[in-house]
Amino acid sequence: MTSTVPPATPPSRLTLYLQLIRWDRPAGWLLLLWPTLAALWIAADGFPGWHLVAVFTLGTVLMRSAGCCVNDVADREFDRHVKRTAGRPVTTGAVSVKEALLLGAALSLASFGLVLTTNPPAILLSFAALAVAIAYPFAKRVLAMPQAVLGIAFSFGIPMAFAAALGGTEWNLRAVPLSAWALLVANLFWVLAYDTEYAMVDRDDDLRIGVRSSAIALGRWDVAGIMMFYATYLAMWAGLGLRLGLGRWFLAGIAVAAAQALWHYTLIRHRQRAECFTAFRSNHWLGFAVFAGTVVDLGLR
Repeated sequence: MTSTVPPATPPSRLTLYLQLIRWDRPAGWLLLLWPTLAALWIAADGFPGWHLVAVFTLGTVLMRSAGCCVNDVADREFDRHVKRTAGRPVTTGAVSVKEALLLGAALSLASFGLVLTTNPPAILLSFAALAVAIAYPFAKRVLAMPQAVLGIAFSFGIPMAFAAALGGTEWNLRAVPLSAWALLVANLFWVLAYDTEYAMVDRDDDLRIGVRSSAIALGRWDVAGIMMFYATYLAMWAGLGLRLGLGRWFLAGIAVAAAQALWHYTLIRHRQRAECFTAFRSNHWLGFAVFAGTVVDLGLR
């Protein structure tokens, strides 16, 4: 007697949407969250209040999710040729382009609603943040190191946090000090480090289909470049933190982050895909170390 296997139940729309926004991969939004919250604590000179913590935490999750929607629509033809991304819902057609864009728009509007509860300078910066987030997926087609655009997108929460914490009712950006923009530049180097690790995973596929990345641009200097990016980020963040009045506990967090960066070197030096992906996915702990050092230092004043 022949047994028949019942057909697999297709995933629900909710399941597909959760796959689209990478709900099962929180490392992505944690990479945005820790520097944003660290900047929020620095700007407020301590605990900024639950309102701003909630706004920036939820806003980070929502905007990262919206960015995934835009990215998957822009990359749908490329993703089908890469093993790691071939099963994404937009690429397979399980979620239509229209659905993905509508979901991304809804998530962006929800995030904007949170920003509206802050102040005019933060609201102004949110438009620039959205523009950079939309531009990133297309930067891969024209820039040798599109990770630089991603670095700006993933660091824009820093000046927004300063704007929201320092207040101001005027529609200008005077509330955002130069130190906030300097922290953005410093954080950009961290993004270059971890996203180059990420790009090393897909380098062979990217070369085959013609997508540009920092891993390709750096060539045999990829590992050295990543370590230089880590060193620049940590040195700049440490120097700026000290200039802003942070002390030994902050430096302890920087030291823990530096130790993690050295561990990443042991993972990526042989350029194996699995180890490079492990290094990328663990980067949020490096960011958490800097955030934790900042919070403890300010809390113990």
